[in-house]
Amino acid sequence: MDDLNLSHSADGASRIADAELFSADKGHLKRRTFAIISHPDAGKTTLTEKLLFESGAIRLAGQVKERGERRRTRSDWMEIEQKRGISISSSVMTFEYEGLVLNLLDTPGHADFSEDTYRTLTAVDSAIMVIDAAKGIEAQTLKLFEVCRLRDIPIITFVNKIDREGRDPLEILDEIMSSLALDVTPVTWPMGMGTDFRGIVQVATEGPVRLTRNTRERQEFESLEDFASDPTLSADPIFGPSIEGLEIARSSLPAFDVEAYRAGHLTPVVFGSAMREVGVRDLLDTISAFAPSPLPQPALPAPIEPGKKEVSGFVLKIQANMDPNHRDRIAFVRLTSGVFKRGMKLKNVRTGKDMKIASPMFFFARDREIADEAVAGDIVGIPNHGTLSVGDTLTEGTSLTVTGIPSFAPEMIRRVRLPDAMKVKQLQKALNDLAEEGVIQVFRPVIGSSWLVGVVGALQLDVLVSRLAVEYGVEIMLENSPFDTARWVDADDAAELDRFVKSNQGDLARDREDRPVFLARNSWELSYAQKNYPAVRFTATRERHMA
Repeated sequence: MDDLNLSHSADGASRIADAELFSADKGHLKRRTFAIISHPDAGKTTLTEKLLFESGAIRLAGQVKERGERRRTRSDWMEIEQKRGISISSSVMTFEYEGLVLNLLDTPGHADFSEDTYRTLTAVDSAIMVIDAAKGIEAQTLKLFEVCRLRDIPIITFVNKIDREGRDPLEILDEIMSSLALDVTPVTWPMGMGTDFRGIVQVATEGPVRLTRNTRERQEFESLEDFASDPTLSADPIFGPSIEGLEIARSSLPAFDVEAYRAGHLTPVVFGSAMREVGVRDLLDTISAFAPSPLPQPALPAPIEPGKKEVSGFVLKIQANMDPNHRDRIAFVRLTSGVFKRGMKLKNVRTGKDMKIASPMFFFARDREIADEAVAGDIVGIPNHGTLSVGDTLTEGTSLTVTGIPSFAPEMIRRVRLPDAMKVKQLQKALNDLAEEGVIQVFRPVIGSSWLVGVVGALQLDVLVSRLAVEYGVEIMLENSPFDTARWVDADDAAELDRFVKSNQGDLARDREDRPVFLARNSWELSYAQKNYPAVRFTATRERHMA
């Protein structure tokens, strides 16, 4: 089974039994860095909490639909997240399980925050796709899956809410195969669904089989054949049809192949209920046993190998005001190679300047602790005051640039009006901070003095207004602008670009990196400009910090 062997403890939990995995000079092999993706309301945040709970990382798992103390989820810590019961910012949580270090990145489920989610997916080696057992593959799930496919990210599927009325398990597997063009292999199988739910049984195993009943009672069988042929179970009106469905799945679906999974061709499927903590440990065991350790990171002039001795990493996220009392500013850095130690000096390749990393941190959502040492695959937080931005590459000296971290053209553009003229400087700093995080994009028109903000969706505007008021004490109003979309412009011929810029002053702006941006009132105007200036490139995406 590739480089991993599984052994089972008395309680059925899988354990890694490869001594090489724990050798001191190969610490990155102990890392599993993964994201959770889903459509809103599929149960992603609840699953995140229960993964932390099952691993022993927290004692009380917060639940999105609950009240009071149980309402305080660890991954949704911003005020607007807790009020609305949604995830709008990627959270990072580092915890241990079965001798491994797991770095979990909880992504926003809402489509309006797709850019933040995309950046998060550049920093992971695998993903968990959460599917509602009743709704199946939903629109946002499909979009996020396509992003994973573009990056060849292997996916484990968690079919959630099997304790509620939902689709037949075979129907769900068929939809995954047909909609996502993936082979599927069930890891667990539900015994009944909804009000008839009686428990789950392990499927992807060659050894003893564990049936975990709805009452938390566990029953072991020597093999799947012994389980399926048990006369008491096969005669049961609920267990019987479920066992028949399992037999059909086993005979018609491929056996689990770790190489096919890691290549992105096959997804192991865990059935469960995050709310009732069913299947959560099986999911943790599947991640631990099969999810890949850190992979090579795309970069120029060459990919970065995780086993390389020289330390390198890139900034995947900036978060301001995680501690409102200190107005802090944290850059989240995914380490891509080497063994990082507290106090090291690293060079920011974009600026060419060295910086001493005095207080790196591991995060558990908003909670933190000092990181004395970290290896490839880890996510560390670096306090900074505007010296780092998303996409920056940090190294011990070698000049290289991590690729695949783009900015996307906004789909909504609004003009910012500031009622209190005395707060111009506060507004400028706040907009720059939030643009650096990726919450918004900020444009300054070549003609005129009003700030323009660009976003993918309307919910981002609500977040902007809320965070400006809560974190910066700046009240603003957003007004419609005449512009419908934006495109970055450049050209191989500098003279041709200059001709375009001089002829379109009224429709041009500069982004926060002083790059020219064409603002179009509609798609016809954009097409007209492209036709009249064929030597100019109008791009909807742009690599961060690339010339």
